[in-house]
Amino acid sequence: MSTFEIKPGTALEGSITPPGDKSISHRLVFLAALAEGRSRIRGFLSSDDCMRTVNVMRELGVCISEKRKDELEILGVGLHSLKSPAKVLYTGNSGTTTRMLMGISAGQKFRTVIDGDESIRKRPMKRISEPLSRMGAVIRGREDGNFTPISVEGGGLKPIFCYNKLSSAQVKSAVLIAGLYANGVTEIEEPFPSRDHTERLLERMGAEIVRKGNAVAILPPRKLNPIEATVPGDISSAAFWLAAGAVQSGKSIAVEGVGLNPTRTGFIKVLSKMGADIQMKICSDDSEPVGIVTVTGNNLVGISIQKDDIPSLIDEIPLIMVLGSLANGRTIIRGASELRVKETDRIQAMVKNLRTLGVAVKEYPDGVEIEGRSGLDGGEVESFTDHRMAMSMAIAGLRAKSPVKIKNSECVDISYPEFFTDFRKLAKI
Repeated sequence: MSTFEIKPGTALEGSITPPGDKSISHRLVFLAALAEGRSRIRGFLSSDDCMRTVNVMRELGVCISEKRKDELEILGVGLHSLKSPAKVLYTGNSGTTTRMLMGISAGQKFRTVIDGDESIRKRPMKRISEPLSRMGAVIRGREDGNFTPISVEGGGLKPIFCYNKLSSAQVKSAVLIAGLYANGVTEIEEPFPSRDHTERLLERMGAEIVRKGNAVAILPPRKLNPIEATVPGDISSAAFWLAAGAVQSGKSIAVEGVGLNPTRTGFIKVLSKMGADIQMKICSDDSEPVGIVTVTGNNLVGISIQKDDIPSLIDEIPLIMVLGSLANGRTIIRGASELRVKETDRIQAMVKNLRTLGVAVKEYPDGVEIEGRSGLDGGEVESFTDHRMAMSMAIAGLRAKSPVKIKNSECVDISYPEFFTDFRKLAKI
């Protein structure tokens, strides 16, 4: 277990290219494995989470070669030629791997058993098992299919209409992937649009996708075509550097090659609303818009974030809590109860860490109310083995009056293995 320390006066400035998008990396591996033929993925995020997806697809008989650390070649076997796994498919700490794998398993004519680490065993799966069961899959797990270990017996799926009340992209993706195997049109609707990487990729690979408002439908294709794709930089990883730029008066940080999918840019809108000086330029738009974002420090103001804002910035909420702690006035975040069932209870964990740093925080079941202040106290904070917690606390340390020490900081490997290397690069240390 390692501890990372941020000393008072540490300043970050310059430009950085974030690692490949985690959400897109997962989806490309899953869908390329189901395509017929050879796919090549560049800019792949070889983090712990994404490698769980690579490993489970290998267990299902897919040949995946690592040409370089960030480049994969995948020999897709087609929709109907996966092999029955010889053992339990272990997904580690990855909720995306677990839930999307359930969608794939629902379409197979064999039994698949899926399990993960202690964190995954606490994360709810009923949101996936319920619609897949309605499609005809037989799903068994702890507490009536709500927790792993979970088994899926698939095949012979029927189409359904699913109302995704959580606006969860993982739910949507699992149902759409299962819809590849249904004998008719599968449709899913959300109250607010979640990230749409899965449907973009499915369209690009030859599936027929129909969108209407907040609903999306898939017509089962005969096959998926292989794909050549470059993964854009992850906006959720870039967010930490953009936040660092925002909280440092007179400093600028530019993030290059970052994905700017409109279903993922809620954090940039929040920064703008809080008063940060932002410049954004889209440089290319091949399936996913990619560009440069530059943020220059300014005096931030507190804001209110409500339920309909959450889907486009769910991963960035802990970081927004840090920004609220350093803004003038009060920041209120509500409608974010989904944070309770992430890698850790992110609401409870952030409240504990911010209070350690001297911030006045009121905790609600679905959010927080934070009184901003000009600077933070130092102290020893916990990562709770949650990558986004560790990285958020590193940004908080930039405005602390004494050292901030982050315990178990190695958990950043889940999504951003080079985070502290890049931190030192921008700090020029």
